[in-house]
Amino acid sequence: MKKILILTLCVIALQLTQAQTSDKSGVEQACMNYIEGFYEGNVSKLEASLQPTLNKFGFWKDKDTNTYRQVPHMSYDQAMAYAKNVLEKKEFPKPDAPRDVLVLDISKNIASAKVTAWWGIDYILLSKRGDKWMIEQVLWEGPLEN
Repeated sequence: MKKILILTLCVIALQLTQAQTSDKSGVEQACMNYIEGFYEGNVSKLEASLQPTLNKFGFWKDKDTNTYRQVPHMSYDQAMAYAKNVLEKKEFPKPDAPRDVLVLDISKNIASAKVTAWWGIDYILLSKRGDKWMIEQVLWEGPLEN
């Protein structure tokens, strides 16, 4: 009886570990699509990872006053327009621009991550839609300071 209980617990633990690994990969993929979508001007990558109700807002450091000011929020449509503009003008970041994703927390249906990109740092909130992780909210600060 003890052996069956131990075996059952091992199987459950293995399944939970596999689900967490899959979820972590999904969160990382959504965040990489986000970075690469903006870097490459690739709206397909953004469409694959952004909820149409996206709300992205943040703060930019004014180089003259050395203070931060809140900048207008970016909607889903504005994110798509920004990416299209990057592609049209071929205003791509340097090849060595940061593309860092740190998954902070994952629950059953929600997750959070920190993204570091050429423009600064973004804290991202995601939701699980079916079996796919999608970005709902972004709070960011820039420029990136080394």
